[in-house]
Amino acid sequence: MRAILGPVVHWSLRRRLMVASLVLVLLVLPLAGVGLAYNFRDAVTGSFDQRLSSLLQVILVRLEQDPISRRLDESLDLGDPRFSRVFSGWYWQVTDTRDTTLVSRSLWDQRLPVIQAQGETLRNAQGPRGEPLRIAERDVRLPGYPHRLHVSVAASREELNAEVARFEWLLGLSLLTLGGLLLVGLALQIHWGLAPLRRLHTNLRAIESGERKRLETHLPGELRELAQAMNEVLERDERMLTRSRDAAGNLAHALKTPVSVLKTLADRLPETPRQQVRGEVARIDTAVRHHLSRASAAGSALLSGRVGLKATIAPVVEGLARLAERRGILFEQNIDEAFNVRMDPQDLQELVGNLLENALRWAETWVALKTQAANDGLWLSIDDDGPGMNPQQRERALKRGARLDERHLEADPGFDQSPDTGFDSSPSAGSGLGLAIVEDLVALYGGQLQLEESTLGGLCVRVWLPSKISR
Repeated sequence: MRAILGPVVHWSLRRRLMVASLVLVLLVLPLAGVGLAYNFRDAVTGSFDQRLSSLLQVILVRLEQDPISRRLDESLDLGDPRFSRVFSGWYWQVTDTRDTTLVSRSLWDQRLPVIQAQGETLRNAQGPRGEPLRIAERDVRLPGYPHRLHVSVAASREELNAEVARFEWLLGLSLLTLGGLLLVGLALQIHWGLAPLRRLHTNLRAIESGERKRLETHLPGELRELAQAMNEVLERDERMLTRSRDAAGNLAHALKTPVSVLKTLADRLPETPRQQVRGEVARIDTAVRHHLSRASAAGSALLSGRVGLKATIAPVVEGLARLAERRGILFEQNIDEAFNVRMDPQDLQELVGNLLENALRWAETWVALKTQAANDGLWLSIDDDGPGMNPQQRERALKRGARLDERHLEADPGFDQSPDTGFDSSPSAGSGLGLAIVEDLVALYGGQLQLEESTLGGLCVRVWLPSKISR
């Protein structure tokens, strides 16, 4: 049962309502059709029987006997030409217990089946040529006539059946048309009724992509209250994020002075303890800056809008291009102006800036920045001609999930942290923190990070960044 209902649980409201409407139409209309057809057949048959009963009464009234011969008058005529046309389907017959019979001309040499009937009886029978008949009959006693008489009037049911069949065909056609019109009407009703929900869904997508700040509240009462409640939650979360970022910034400023004082005090110590204290202070400073940077980035991904890549990172690229020129490094860039990504501008600048700084630090003569379109996003590639990483180091770094600035790699004798890795893992070099922030930002925005061998001979860092809302 759960396997059957599983897919149904995930159906949209529109599909659920349409399926429910279809089931309702398929159940109600056939039942209504059967009921109408039955009532029509019953009504038509009743009218037909009433007509036969009337003809039977006419025969009874006109039935006479000759006062002299005491025989039945054979000149009985109902005034309907169908009783005179041979095998027309309309017949009458009068018999007595001695098989004395008076019949309509239409029966010719055939006879109707006779049964004993105390009162008026209606039944179906087979006619002279096998046609279906409806017979009205009864037994009577004629004053002065010595024998009991049995009077029958019959009419073909073919006309009755044809009329019922025609009605059922028209009824079926009408119900099919009605069902189609009902489904179209229900579809329009569902479409109109779900319009506020679609508008609310569009607003949510716009908020998710950063195009809107709040939900529209011009909605029906039930949804208006929901939209207002969600807006209150969004406002509260926005205030909390703002306060968190402000607190992170204030904490960073508050820690600068104590760290500087500790560094100054460490300079007064003898050589051996001075190096130990400075190393520990550097580790504290790096760790604090790392977590403060993560805190300042957290929370931006959910409501970030799409920003132009080239325009957003232009200040960072221009500054680092001047730095590359001073160091004698060729800095090549190929960025399409049409590309955009779904990131906070500040986070995007920090991601690109840290990757370019690391590439410039290890490059010998050449650094290249390129972009390439991809499904729902783009690939950002930064190549350098530095020492790079061998395949085992790249695979191990990504497979084990170790940070690019892993501070405890020295505890792992199987991991080579020599300068040819392309990444500076020492806290004093200052690159470890930036690369850790890059890794956090890529994960935060649902991106991908890949390490490959560069065509320039060094390391190629490829980052996939989304440009649309992922589902």
